[in-house]
Amino acid sequence: MNLIHTNYVNTVPFSTNRTNYYVCVPSQTLLRKKKSKHLQVRLSNSAADGSVNGTVPRRSLAALQSAKSRSALEQLDIERGVCVPFRKYSPETVRNKVLESRGAIFSLISRGVEIVWSLGLYWSALVYDFLVGRDEEVVPFRARQLRNLLCDLGPSFVKAGQVLANRPDIIREDYMNELCILQDDVPPFPNQVAFNIIEEELGQPLEAVFSKISSRTIAAASLGQVYRATLRDSGEDVAIKVQRPQIEPIIYRDLFLFRNLASLLNGISLQKLGCNAELIVDEFGEKLLEELDYTLEARNIEDFLENFKNDPTVKIPRVYKKLCGSRVLVMEWIDGIRCTDPQAIKEGGIDVNGFLTVGVSAALRQLLEFGLFHGDPHPGNIFAMRDGRIAYVDFGNVAVLSQQNKQILIDAVVHAVNEDYVEMANDFTRLGFLAPGTDVSPIIPALEAIWQNSAGKGLSDFNFRSVTGKFNQLVYNYPIRIPERFSLVIRSLLTQEGICFTLKPDFKFLEVAYPYVAKRLLTDPNPALRERLIQVLFKDGIFQWKRLENLIVLAKENVTKMSSNPALQVKEMSVSFLGHLLPLSFIPLGSFKNLCLHRPSLNRQGSKDWQVQRKLDLTDTIKDGARLFLIDEGIRRQLLLALTEDSKLHIQELVDVYRLLENDIDVPSVALEVARDFPTVVRDLMLSWSESILADR
Repeated sequence: MNLIHTNYVNTVPFSTNRTNYYVCVPSQTLLRKKKSKHLQVRLSNSAADGSVNGTVPRRSLAALQSAKSRSALEQLDIERGVCVPFRKYSPETVRNKVLESRGAIFSLISRGVEIVWSLGLYWSALVYDFLVGRDEEVVPFRARQLRNLLCDLGPSFVKAGQVLANRPDIIREDYMNELCILQDDVPPFPNQVAFNIIEEELGQPLEAVFSKISSRTIAAASLGQVYRATLRDSGEDVAIKVQRPQIEPIIYRDLFLFRNLASLLNGISLQKLGCNAELIVDEFGEKLLEELDYTLEARNIEDFLENFKNDPTVKIPRVYKKLCGSRVLVMEWIDGIRCTDPQAIKEGGIDVNGFLTVGVSAALRQLLEFGLFHGDPHPGNIFAMRDGRIAYVDFGNVAVLSQQNKQILIDAVVHAVNEDYVEMANDFTRLGFLAPGTDVSPIIPALEAIWQNSAGKGLSDFNFRSVTGKFNQLVYNYPIRIPERFSLVIRSLLTQEGICFTLKPDFKFLEVAYPYVAKRLLTDPNPALRERLIQVLFKDGIFQWKRLENLIVLAKENVTKMSSNPALQVKEMSVSFLGHLLPLSFIPLGSFKNLCLHRPSLNRQGSKDWQVQRKLDLTDTIKDGARLFLIDEGIRRQLLLALTEDSKLHIQELVDVYRLLENDIDVPSVALEVARDFPTVVRDLMLSWSESILADR
């Protein structure tokens, strides 16, 4: 939802303590028979097929329909690698909500006729264009007509249009481009109605909570609108997000009709996308109902606060959870500069290069590190703070990637670097783009052509939009379905690259992204990433010296860019100042001679929390590498072969690598760390040796 204002900022993260997602492992029975049973107990939609003494009990038609509808959601859970224990959306819930009130049938029929009539007229126009042979020449007009039609049909269709704008697997690219400018800005509903909703959610009069509230909405969209207010107790300025009245029944009714219409298109969808059309509606409905529940958005904000709590380059607003409800969200009000205004950013004294580096790094951390990322980072949802930080707004739409999904994405990067297009195609299946068992051989040449044509130009000419354009053609021509969470990933990368181009037309997204990925590969102690690093450094069993040098250069570049950011410098100065000032409050007058005994511990703690990394720290990587060299016979053999390749000692390569790192490595400290780890290495070495002896026997 585009609830945006120049001064309105609200953000959201994800932590491992998130309670509404759990890692989910399907049982073998589930994988074999596609039944609704998971090892992780789910608190909704958890009924499974049962049998006693080999007989299958009879089930009612309603139960069979329920099992069928659950299967689509469970397929989504398996693809995502997570289960949702408290799910707002399910086809049964939607049906029950719609049919529970009197007059529901009449309302459904009336709305159904309106939808079928409007879409039918549009479809008839497309058929006529095709029959008279003018279907290509009127595409721009028909695309605009579709956008206007979706706006006229209401908020559900506006949201559907925004989703279609990122689904090249469903519609062609020229229509996508038109839907990209689809806005859900609508006239605001009356203030008194909004204030009544706020009072209902708070359970007390407005005057008891707020000393003042804006008489005009700051922004209005199809699902709600925003006001600025001041808290009576603390005098803090806040943003109040209020949901439109009676919007939920409208959304439920349209979702019910969407799913019934989708059931008529399953055959076409299976042929074109490799999945039921109902699955696509379920993905859409689940995200839309999550966006309607502001308590979920409040939880998202808390998650993002946890994720970025030690990152001084990203600003996340506080959420006043005691003042929030399912229809009202109260957050800290934050002033910022709209990131589409380069002149204002320069006048604010903000370093554009530093801000863009911070923005790209924050986006990649969300995607590859946290697994929870902003699903709609369009230009109105990102702001530049005057101290160089980046701030986000509107986190009703976020997406979650499981640990498995993140690892497969990194695998895809590794396979791209190694030009292993067969494995890249298999990654599509593992991520849910292709149905299991799909023959990937026709896709491999297309992937190779896309990547070689784009990567061959080098970093200076590489951009996501050109790659995505070619990828869209591939998706449209093959039975590939883009899972909803990855359509958000694509949109997020494209949008943020577009913002970078707006602020700096010659900005190279990958020139910032590659150094981040390189640093992550070289320094992250995660065993999965250590394995990916080995895959990058060895190709066809041969150690890639040049690739190691490039990774080191890129990683050092990332450290240099991040450490020079003004936001880090301001935070460092603040911590240093507080580290000197705060001890004074605990020391009696006349005791300044003891100041040196009190200051260091607190100052060290502050430095630890906000330490700016000015050098590439490879201590853990070297320690893990030494351990691997001693324990893993295969790696040891490959490294020794790398040093003696082509019947000569490759001492010069080692010297070149050392020269790159000599200013970053504290040799005595590294030696001390390796020595401390030596007993553990010896123990593991003895265990490995004893296992090999027993295996030989």
